[in-house]
Amino acid sequence: MKVLIIEDEKELRNTIRDSLLKEKFVVEVAENYYTALNKVNDYDYDCILLDIMLPGGSGLDVLRELKKLHRSDSVLILSAKDSLDDKVAGLELGADDYLTKPFHLAELHARVKSIIRRRQTSGDLSVHIGNLRLYPDKRQVEVNDVPLQLNRKEFDLLYYFAVNPNRLINKMSLAESVWGDNIDQADSLDFIYSQVKNLRRKLKQADATVELKAVYGFGYKLSEL
Repeated sequence: MKVLIIEDEKELRNTIRDSLLKEKFVVEVAENYYTALNKVNDYDYDCILLDIMLPGGSGLDVLRELKKLHRSDSVLILSAKDSLDDKVAGLELGADDYLTKPFHLAELHARVKSIIRRRQTSGDLSVHIGNLRLYPDKRQVEVNDVPLQLNRKEFDLLYYFAVNPNRLINKMSLAESVWGDNIDQADSLDFIYSQVKNLRRKLKQADATVELKAVYGFGYKLSEL
């Protein structure tokens, strides 16, 4: 699951980033309004943590941009301004929740996981397609109720496919979903190929009723058999 932190306060931004990385999220950051706009225009996120007061503009304008783009990214507003007007404006513009600074990291983690679950799984604790079921909170996968062992990158890729069933996804989108800002650390797109190859083999061996189909020259999609 991928999170974007839009926060100008460096210490807080780094603290949130490090805590979410420990929770196995893929994390990207933006320290000002213009960087935030570039990020939300170029990439999709499972959750956006959004400060209202930003250098160069307002977090509410970032929300307006998301609305204009017809995006469904979950948004949790983070702000020191405990104003009812700000809360109402943010929620009316599509934000999912509002957390006032200062806050405990444990509460932040719970809020993030909750709104992602509500948005992507209609409140269910799992994601399922065919006889495949994923538990994002526990990072577990089952096929016919039998655990399927995956490494971290395999799980991240499979989760991305599972919440985008029957959608053709190119290799660059897959790489960006798994590495985020650190995409340059990937040696090449051959790594994606090898991870998908391993996933296809494991799903077949487990008698999963889903298949990762390759579309030559473009990417892959997860479909039921």
